[in-house]
Amino acid sequence: MKIKNIIEVLESWAPLKLQESYDNSGLIVGAPHWETNGVLVALDCLESVVDEAISKGIHLVVTHHPIVFNGLKKFNGSNYVERVVMKAIKHDVALYAIHTNLDNVAWGVNGKIMDVLGISSHVVLSPAQGILRKFQVYVPVEGAEELAKAVYSAGGGKISNYEACSFKSIGEGTFKPISGASPVIGSVGKHEYVQEAKIEFIVPSFACQAVELAARASHPYEEMAYDWIDLVNTTNEYGAGALGVLKEPVDFMSFLRQVKSEFGATIKYTKPIKDLVKTVAVCGGSGSFLLDAAKRANADVLITSDFKYHDYFDADNSICILDIGHYESERFTIDLITERLSKKFPKFAVLKTEVNTNPIQYY
Repeated sequence: MKIKNIIEVLESWAPLKLQESYDNSGLIVGAPHWETNGVLVALDCLESVVDEAISKGIHLVVTHHPIVFNGLKKFNGSNYVERVVMKAIKHDVALYAIHTNLDNVAWGVNGKIMDVLGISSHVVLSPAQGILRKFQVYVPVEGAEELAKAVYSAGGGKISNYEACSFKSIGEGTFKPISGASPVIGSVGKHEYVQEAKIEFIVPSFACQAVELAARASHPYEEMAYDWIDLVNTTNEYGAGALGVLKEPVDFMSFLRQVKSEFGATIKYTKPIKDLVKTVAVCGGSGSFLLDAAKRANADVLITSDFKYHDYFDADNSICILDIGHYESERFTIDLITERLSKKFPKFAVLKTEVNTNPIQYY
């Protein structure tokens, strides 16, 4: 299978445009046209992971964390990043990372954490800003349904748990073709009056180009009249962290034991604010930046990692911080990616790494 086929599945699931500005998700080593007979999934890309891929004859490693964050100026093997990249290139092993773009979708890293905790219904804790736009297009009434279907198939018209969403209004369109035009309706020099529909769709920013191209391809006119409008609306599908409610309140210490058991974590935590835990906020990886959002949401606990000592004071007796460790908070991301690719390619080898990439040891 070509690597580009796998990339298409990953990026339709977690579009690259959703990654943070500092991130380096995507194809880091290799080319889309390369062939691979399998995928090896890991949290981090180490030399031992590339060695594992080589030993299994696999030419694509998909990780959550990118091996390269900053520019590399030399390739002399002086650090582990250079050695990983050099080995991957030497053995034709492609390296792909799906990082903060997978953090920033409701069904991604944080959705998986919620699944592990048994919370089936959850929303994004801190919705992304500037994600949604409105697409307005004018089309003859008889062509409205076909155009709408094209927009839906390109990723437009989805609002939360609803798809094929649009609003249509009917009016009179006017135009007068001039020299050089090839009108579908009417003739050059004659003013035309046509019954037209204005159709409005909500479109996520990463799908705008595809939606516009699809609309143009299905539009009967030589020139398509349309508008793009930026929206201040937010959505519960895209953004950082997750917020959910347990089916039943749980005694704090029982909840702590559950988290420790499920995630294999050594937990650092602040003073509990309640005897029972009901509302839970989570963020895989480093999530201290979401503390205020979790407090505003009246979460009982925030499960994340990488808090600095003085940041714990910011809990301020209004929330309990559970710092479970970076690796531990993201360990199920391997399962998440594997499940997605296995579902899309049921007859293709999608393997989980056998290497424990956690750099931290506990005594």
